[in-house]
Amino acid sequence: MQYIVKHISKPAEVAEVANFRPESSVFRPKVSVRLNYDDDGIHGVFQVEDQFVRSVWTNFQDPVWKDSCVEFFMQPKPDKGYFNLEMNAGGAHLCFYITDPTRIPGGFKEYVKLPTEIGQTIRIQSSLPKTVDPEIKEPVSWDLKFFVPFAALEKFVGPIGNIKGQEWRGNFYKCGDELSQRHWASWSPVDELNFHLPRCFGTILFE
Repeated sequence: MQYIVKHISKPAEVAEVANFRPESSVFRPKVSVRLNYDDDGIHGVFQVEDQFVRSVWTNFQDPVWKDSCVEFFMQPKPDKGYFNLEMNAGGAHLCFYITDPTRIPGGFKEYVKLPTEIGQTIRIQSSLPKTVDPEIKEPVSWDLKFFVPFAALEKFVGPIGNIKGQEWRGNFYKCGDELSQRHWASWSPVDELNFHLPRCFGTILFE
């Protein structure tokens, strides 16, 4: 899988998040994402045609994957770790820098939670209210815009340099672990019910 990120002066390509794990319920939201870049960072927007939407977590580093959630995992350098940017439908997010995603009780073998002062430089805006509870049972469309500054990532992976022509690894996801209709979807297919699989990442090329 390859996704081409174009400069913000050009229309973005669309990536479909349509590979659902068989453990999912019969409900299949339609999810797409578009990315652009400029000198400062990555601009993105998820668009979701959804149903059974719930969003109760509101703070940075809350377990937002339990809500209606979209995610962007990115690995800027092949010899470094990756970032998991997870955002619920209300705009709350978490982000870790993970160097060994081996699962252990309470988390991963080697990872760092982004401190608040860095995490808050990631800007997120959702079309839905901050909290959605009780769950919306009817069909609903929502979008979520985000911006990831390169400066936030450089704190962990070092200088990124001129982004033009770079090739990263990464994936896009949609999930909802504690919804009435649970589901797990990805852009690049994952071969088990686990989004933290760098071997399953696709290529993200900056045009």
